[in-house]
Amino acid sequence: MADLEVYKNLSPEKVERCMSVMQSGTQMIKLKRGTKGLVRLFYLDEHRTRLRWRPSRKSEKAKILIDSIYKVTEGRQSEIFHRQAEGNFDPSCCFTIYHGNHMESLDLITSNPEEARTWITGLKYLMAGISDEDSLAKRQRTHDQWVKQTFEEADKNGDGLLNIEEIHQLMHKLNVNLPRRKVRQMFQEADTDENQGTLTFEEFCVFYKMMSLRRDLYLLLLSYSDKKDHLTVEELAQFLKVEQKMNNVTMDYCLDIIKKFEVSEENKLKNVLGIEGFTNFMRSPACDIFNPLHHEVYQDMDQPLCNYYIASSHNTYLTGDQLLSQSKVDMYARVLQEGCRCVEVDCWDGPDGEPVVHHGYTLTSKILFRDVVETINKHAFVKNEFPVILSIENHCSIQQQRKIAEYLKGIFRDKLDLSSVDTGECKQLPSPQSLKGKILVKGKKLPYHLGDDAEEGEVSDEDSADEIEDECKFKLHYNNGTTEHQVESFIRKKLESLLKESQIRDKEDPDSFTVRALLKATHEGLNAHLKQSPDVKESGKKSHGRSLMTNFGKHKKTTKSRSKSYSTDDEEDTQQIPGKEGGQLYRLGRRRKTMKLCRELSDLVVYTNSVAAQDIVDDGTTGNVLSFSETRAHQVVQQKSEQFMIYNQKQLTRIYPSAYRIDSSNFNPLPYWNAGCQLVALNYQSEGRMMQLNRAKFKTNGNCGYVLKPQQMCKGTFNPFSGDPLPANPKKQLILKVISGQQLPKPPDSMFGDRGEIIDPFVEVEIIGLPVDCCKDQTRVVDDNGFNPVWEETLTFTVHMPEIALVRFLVWDHDPIGRDFVGQRTVTFSSLVPGYRHVYLEGLTEASIFVHITINEIYGKWSPLILNPSYTILHFLGATKNRQLQGLKGLFNKNPRHSSSENNSHYVRKRSIGDRILRRTASAPAKGRKKSKMGFQEMVEIKDSVSEATRDQDGVLRRTTRSLQARPVSMPIDRNLLGALSLPLSETAKDIEGKENSLVQI
Repeated sequence: MADLEVYKNLSPEKVERCMSVMQSGTQMIKLKRGTKGLVRLFYLDEHRTRLRWRPSRKSEKAKILIDSIYKVTEGRQSEIFHRQAEGNFDPSCCFTIYHGNHMESLDLITSNPEEARTWITGLKYLMAGISDEDSLAKRQRTHDQWVKQTFEEADKNGDGLLNIEEIHQLMHKLNVNLPRRKVRQMFQEADTDENQGTLTFEEFCVFYKMMSLRRDLYLLLLSYSDKKDHLTVEELAQFLKVEQKMNNVTMDYCLDIIKKFEVSEENKLKNVLGIEGFTNFMRSPACDIFNPLHHEVYQDMDQPLCNYYIASSHNTYLTGDQLLSQSKVDMYARVLQEGCRCVEVDCWDGPDGEPVVHHGYTLTSKILFRDVVETINKHAFVKNEFPVILSIENHCSIQQQRKIAEYLKGIFRDKLDLSSVDTGECKQLPSPQSLKGKILVKGKKLPYHLGDDAEEGEVSDEDSADEIEDECKFKLHYNNGTTEHQVESFIRKKLESLLKESQIRDKEDPDSFTVRALLKATHEGLNAHLKQSPDVKESGKKSHGRSLMTNFGKHKKTTKSRSKSYSTDDEEDTQQIPGKEGGQLYRLGRRRKTMKLCRELSDLVVYTNSVAAQDIVDDGTTGNVLSFSETRAHQVVQQKSEQFMIYNQKQLTRIYPSAYRIDSSNFNPLPYWNAGCQLVALNYQSEGRMMQLNRAKFKTNGNCGYVLKPQQMCKGTFNPFSGDPLPANPKKQLILKVISGQQLPKPPDSMFGDRGEIIDPFVEVEIIGLPVDCCKDQTRVVDDNGFNPVWEETLTFTVHMPEIALVRFLVWDHDPIGRDFVGQRTVTFSSLVPGYRHVYLEGLTEASIFVHITINEIYGKWSPLILNPSYTILHFLGATKNRQLQGLKGLFNKNPRHSSSENNSHYVRKRSIGDRILRRTASAPAKGRKKSKMGFQEMVEIKDSVSEATRDQDGVLRRTTRSLQARPVSMPIDRNLLGALSLPLSETAKDIEGKENSLVQI
């Protein structure tokens, strides 16, 4: 960060003075929301990596990693400080530390200004040092910190020494299952000082290195060193060329590796790389699975905006759920620096003529629009210069709209000036390169027929994208002495209770909003205690019955009754108006919503004009942004995917979460990326599977927020649902050998924590992309070893469109009743590098898996059963009988009540007892265990797959017949609905098609 640069040049004397004060500790008042200040002793740990305090009821959690600090502000700037009376504290004694993914604030007050100044200076110095690190230095620092922390946590009595009993306890915590005799032998070898029977930290480091000796890496070194215990420069060069597939390997490059990674001074003088140096090199970022060249922008950035996927955030200002959470301007700074390039601002009329930002008709807190714009202006181009799209959701009066336009022009200044932008060919969007340093305002534009002299006019409000649904709105009338505070307090308690009970996370089915039942229960409770305002206008109700865009054609009209919980989406009657071009659907007896828009705000919209689906006219113009909720977008993708892809070759499309996701869960972005949608907006504050996929998607190309779409999506078209979508193109074959694991921890939600059983890990590898490519396979289970398990298993995958595929590595702990999530790492297929690579699990310091990667090209038309021998029957039939299977797929994908979830990636897929026993057998891969293919939407995972393949004596592919069962759902009502939905696979395609209309509409 720019404001940290000055702290890198502090004098050593000043740095040491600050560190000394911080490590000695300072008594400060810790302010908390709704309580009095607490006096605590705050101190910096001896490694200068953590800020800690005492006393604390949660001693282990009373710490903040310096790595996790986003910023430190001086004075009374935070929301909690603002709630305090003006004269309560001296501003020069106050400062705030913002940290963590949700920008939590730690508000502190010192006894004098000098102490505050010392802490602010010291913290910013530490932050500046971290920001200046390269990836190798950071890896080494985090490793050293992890080893030191491990030693300290094992030292139960705090004497700075570890005895043999503490070492045995540490072995259990680290998931090491070694004979006690072997542990004692290594302990004695490391214990070399006069104080026998205990290990100092330095001796522990020796013990840890002995324990961590990698047999797999040692054998690899021997195979290239002619069975010596070191590699010469020539042998290292041969290894890099042959195994790591590196080009232009020079002797100087190899000597530099020896200089950086070799530990022994003797080996350095001889210019050889020993096993310890080789291990350091193989575990460094140079041998990470992610291509180091992709940490920089490497793609062509001169193509039109519509040719790129753009990292996009939904309701950016929120720190939690959609109804109760805090709105913070710092969320804009956070997502922009994470690489997001499209942020959302919901504008509403505020007091004193100042527009505010919050989620309308909810209890989310309000922040000033001006503060939001100033924050965006400060942080938009800190990490990269590619354009930022400001998605304005305008709910303001004309007067406050003019204020919005005034702030945008006054604060952004020339960042809004697009007059010099080169658009190249006529009727084409500009490129990210030509828009560097610019901010695009996405919003409504006055119609051209009004003329330039009109100061205001009416525009459609039909695509008011993120306005919350009517049944979610809180529009209450206070009477009988009820105060607003009492109403708010009741609502908060009710909703917090229901949200906690529902635990809905990452619902992958766009139609499975079980949270509707939650909302219904909430409002029933409110109606029992409060009277709703009788004069609420129904004209403001947001309709879900809109037609799809004209040029996508009209739906087949359905007359089947639908579930009540789904009626808000589709029950509104429509009819085709005679004489209207393109079969436009209009509502019966309902006027379209409109809103007033001022000229000043309209003129700021240039290339990103927000339009409703029914307003689209195919006149060749560019610059329209079509907004869809995930539900409607799902319908378009399923019914008109190729037309949708063609539309996205000229215009931008934004997909946003349903308003029923009040818990801020995220939908699956893959189906919309597969159709070429550029702006797939997710809730960045909600960690989980979907944000992990999003991070992986945009980490490539320098994490600049723009990723080039495949050429086939930019010109021409193809059917993403096809069994062979690109028959003329070569396919990629991924041969992945999963060799071993390192320092795999116990599951984060382990009931007994570190005292729990040693884990039984296995690795699952998942390909996520086009429907035909979605596939997963797994290794066998290794019993009682999380420290250095060895699998030595090869998994093979075939990918039709590698440009959009993601490869997801998951580590699970097997147990008799299911499996527990340990960690994951997701990487774009195009960023994989061949050879021996480490896959570091996201968010875990030392945990990794060691793999070997080979990527081949496959030409010609091949049977899917040849490409992937374990291809399931669902996709085998899908390649030839796509139409018949639509009914089978629709049974799951369109069920409005069905829900599947992966809670923070900890989703457990139940398996049969027989399958578990097979996976537990000794050291051989389980026989009969096949790769499971996933349906396109990933929205419903079929229990135990659809069926598993076996071959009879003649070698003919056979499948055992099993009924299709859906994953467990999160509310009882769904179980009742889904109980009867089991369909034998042996039914003919005709039967399946015949049942589609009766089952899908339930």
